[in-house]
Amino acid sequence: MIRLPPNAALLLDLDGTLIDIAPTPDSVVVPKDLPATLMALRQRLGDALAIVTGRPIAQVDALLPGVPYAVAGEHGFALRLAPGQAEDHAAVEPIPPEWFDRAKSMAAAHDGAIFEPKARGFVLHFRRSPEAGPDLRHGLTALLANSQHHAIGAAHMAWEVKPVGVDKGGATRAIMQAPPFTGRVPVFVGDDVTDEDGMAAARSLGGLGLRVQDHFGNAAGVREWLRALVSQ
Repeated sequence: MIRLPPNAALLLDLDGTLIDIAPTPDSVVVPKDLPATLMALRQRLGDALAIVTGRPIAQVDALLPGVPYAVAGEHGFALRLAPGQAEDHAAVEPIPPEWFDRAKSMAAAHDGAIFEPKARGFVLHFRRSPEAGPDLRHGLTALLANSQHHAIGAAHMAWEVKPVGVDKGGATRAIMQAPPFTGRVPVFVGDDVTDEDGMAAARSLGGLGLRVQDHFGNAAGVREWLRALVSQ
């Protein structure tokens, strides 16, 4: 079993890491024992437990109310470094309104594709319409052809349009500069391409970057590991 380094801080992705991937973003299920497990770990780590996700912070609050000490939402665009603290938003170029309309039309053209808006970006999901993936990517590439401020990123059976320069690596560094994370050893756990920046940042800070598929198999394996850490 992977052991946490002394004086560790846990930074955890959500979908595919703590909870199983679902057909749609709003159909995920939080296992009943997960909040209690995370709260026990947070207490053991002196509150140094954070969620770093592509979801908005409001969705983290709905899924895991009161559980993480710090939350980075939308890949680090939004940061809340302590419970009850106001969100801090990165200064980024807003999405042109017409992009939302174009993206909605792209999703509507494929049965099963889903358009998910975010504060400073959006996602086109094609988990229920796998054959739509290449066509959606082609449409987004054309849409962003002249943009210097936004880029297309791959996610779980989805394409995400997000601001350039905002990623989970920056979010990880920002969290690790704030108490109670300051001076601790970061352990970042994630499963997706968007998590690679967070893993790399944790390693650069002397910690661990753990890819779910390599070390745990899947989200159920991560949850088993977390329960084992609590019982140590």
